[in-house]
Amino acid sequence: MNNTLTALQELIDVVAKLRNPEDGCPWDLAQTPQTLIPYVIEEAYEVVDAIKSGDNQAICEELGDLLLQVVLQAQIKSESQQFTLKEIAEGISQKLIRRHPHVFGDVSVKNIDEVRQNWEEIKALEKGEIAPNQQLLSSQLSSYARKSPPITAAMNISRKAAEAGFEWENIDGVWSKFHEELAEFQHALIHETPEEQQAELGDLLFSIIQLARWHKLDPSEGLQGTNQRFIQRLQKMELFGNRPLTDYNLDELEALWQQAKAEIALQKQKNLD
Repeated sequence: MNNTLTALQELIDVVAKLRNPEDGCPWDLAQTPQTLIPYVIEEAYEVVDAIKSGDNQAICEELGDLLLQVVLQAQIKSESQQFTLKEIAEGISQKLIRRHPHVFGDVSVKNIDEVRQNWEEIKALEKGEIAPNQQLLSSQLSSYARKSPPITAAMNISRKAAEAGFEWENIDGVWSKFHEELAEFQHALIHETPEEQQAELGDLLFSIIQLARWHKLDPSEGLQGTNQRFIQRLQKMELFGNRPLTDYNLDELEALWQQAKAEIALQKQKNLD
C-alpha cells in the first residue's frame, strides 16, 4: 500500500512541476480543463482498445495515461483553489459506500438487479431527483444523451422508447423510415442550408441505428470493424505500391484497393482452411 501511495505522490509531484509557472512546461501551463477534453476522451478510448486486446502491458500503460488526465485536471483546479485530488478521492469513496448499503450497511439484496435498482434510487435521492423508474420517459432519455457517445446514446434511447411502446409493428416500417430519411437527406444536400443538412444527416443515422437494433446488431462495433478494415486495406495498398499513395490517380488507387481487398480475403480464407 505504501509503495502505491508513494508512486501516486510521485505522479502528483511531476504534474505539479509541469504546471509550475516559473520553470514548468509551456504546453502544460497553457492547458485548461476545456482544452484537455479531447485528451480525456482519447485516453478513455485507448484504455478500452487495450482491454479488448488483452495486452496487459498496453492496459497498464493506457490506464496510466488516463490517470494522468485525472491528476492534471485536479492540479489545474487546485491552482485556483476549487478542489483537489484529495477531495476527488474522498468524494468517490463516500459515494461508493453510500451506494453499496448491502456491503457497508445492513441492506439485503437478492440479485444484481436489486443492486442496480438501489444504486439508481440512492443516486436520485442524492441529486434531489425522481428515481429512474418514476421519471417521465423524456427525462430518462435525456440522461442517455448526456452520458454516452452519440451512437451508444441513440441505441439506448431507441431501445428505451421501444420498451415504452414507441415502436414499429414490423421491420418493414423501419425500412420505410430509413428510405424516407435517406430521401430527405438527399433533398437537403441540394436544396437546404448546412444546418438543415446536418439535422437530416442525424435523422438518417438514427434510422440506421433502428435497423441495427431490430436485427440485434451493434452499430458501434460495426463501425469500428469498418474503420479497422479500411486501415488494413490501406496498409496493403502501401505495401503493393512503389511510391506514396498521393502520387497515384483515382483509377490506380481503385486498382490497388481491389488488389488489397482480394489479398485480405484470400488470407482470411487460408486462415479458415
